[in-house]
Amino acid sequence: MSYIDGFVLPIPKKNVDRYREMAAEAGKFWMRLGALQYIETILDDDLAGAAPQGDEPSETCGVPFTKAFNVKQDETVAFSYIVYKSREHRDEVNKKIMADKDLMDFASKYANVFDEKRMAYSGFKPIVEL
Repeated sequence: MSYIDGFVLPIPKKNVDRYREMAAEAGKFWMRLGALQYIETILDDDLAGAAPQGDEPSETCGVPFTKAFNVKQDETVAFSYIVYKSREHRDEVNKKIMADKDLMDFASKYANVFDEKRMAYSGFKPIVEL
């Protein structure tokens, strides 16, 4: 079984191209330092037609990311994940990432592309892999 770090974050629609550029560059860091896969996506369908209307989740369905993250009209949502061999492998790669001297230049280059305080992230242990 692999291990996955997942991220969900609102970003201003006007910054989507800049976010794509940032993500492509970030992916090169993670892949160079050992990640197995690096995926960045942008919201295409918030499934609003499949869910009940309104702000509250129903008994049978939750809410789209746009509602869960209080996404404003001029924002969209990025959903991203990085795949590793194991949690230990993830920890090794992230230790290398944090020690990479080029990362500080990268971070300052892309400051203000999105609000880091609104980003949700966690590590996930797969329970089913097909």
